[in-house]
Amino acid sequence: MPAILGKKIIVVGGGAAGLMAALAAANNGAQVKVLERMNRVGKKILATGNGRCNFTNISSNIERYYHGKNPRFVYGALNKFNVQQTMEYFEYLGIAAKVEEGGKVYPMSDQSSSVLDVLRYQLEKLHVTTVTDAEVENIHVSEGEFIVDTKEKGRFISQRLILATGGKSYPNLGSNGSGYQLAKNLGHRLVEPFPALVQVKLAEKFYKQIKGIKFVGDLEVVVNEKTIIKATGEILFTEYGISGPPVLAVSRKVNEMLRSNKKVYLKPVILKQFTPGQLEQMLLYRFQTQPQKTLAFSFVGLINKQLAPVLLKEAGIKDINKPAGDVTASEIKQIVSILQDWRLKATGTKGWNSAQVTAGGVDVQDVNPKTMESKLVPGLFFAGELLDIDGDCGGFNLQWAWSSGYVAGENAAVL
Repeated sequence: MPAILGKKIIVVGGGAAGLMAALAAANNGAQVKVLERMNRVGKKILATGNGRCNFTNISSNIERYYHGKNPRFVYGALNKFNVQQTMEYFEYLGIAAKVEEGGKVYPMSDQSSSVLDVLRYQLEKLHVTTVTDAEVENIHVSEGEFIVDTKEKGRFISQRLILATGGKSYPNLGSNGSGYQLAKNLGHRLVEPFPALVQVKLAEKFYKQIKGIKFVGDLEVVVNEKTIIKATGEILFTEYGISGPPVLAVSRKVNEMLRSNKKVYLKPVILKQFTPGQLEQMLLYRFQTQPQKTLAFSFVGLINKQLAPVLLKEAGIKDINKPAGDVTASEIKQIVSILQDWRLKATGTKGWNSAQVTAGGVDVQDVNPKTMESKLVPGLFFAGELLDIDGDCGGFNLQWAWSSGYVAGENAAVL
């Protein structure tokens, strides 16, 4: 279908999804304005990947978005604008890419600003107007047009509207959840948002003693004595609980279970490379070889020495400074259990200021997955994190932003 030249489109939100939507619409002949409530577009892009911007992941597939009420919704956009097309598009814009561990794709420059710079250059090239400090207060539809009122920049009118305001994560970077009310005012339903890819708070009182301690191991989420999700990597104890990539990976499920009033336990497996029997024999050898050492000191060289006193007390051993040679067989089994089957009670997660992604959002059953157009309001399109779609950690959420933004922008221009 040929593009309708001159169609006026407003994109609300100047993040990754909004900028891609604007570019796709402008590339199909539309006149595009981006309304961004912050003083510049793309602030959240600059913060991704620890300032390096892992802008996609070569392993993007539906399994990486298997969250929310209807994860199959991602098929439409991911098939229309997939990872390969995304990488080719950014290469065209000037981003030389490199693939790192876990399939993460970064700009060769290792600067997230590179991604934003080329996007802004292309916006200017395609004559897209960006209006910053433009916080949208109200949107209504009249005679087939969208009337958008802002706090300080007045009123804007368009034939098509793309909502790409993001979720609630990192509100200081632009996404404060304001898009949810705009969507509700236009008749859309919400799946209640909650933080995802976020640190987990734990109930025990000893975390200040071990904050800063890291180890590489497995982390399992246990509900009703059943492991429901597992991740591996570097785990970090903090004064409020636990952090690190495996924690972020399982945090959505933790929050989901807690919100369902389930008792949730995190199970860090500290020495995962041994079977319980092997670990028992190794500890016995250590204790018998150097029986005069204190029990706590006998762990030096095996685990972080600051962690040993806490683990021993958790194992139910009252005198952690008794001679290692005096440890009983049953006490060794208790220590092995803590090293490989430690149960830590989750009480919640950190809030929106710490969350990388928002779970929940605009219910996708009211959105066409092939076009991103509302089924309730003709001419209204959605893109990005505002929708009830969220992916795993590692570039998958930015890929969703690019894919959904591209599909929304293209269809807003040509339908």
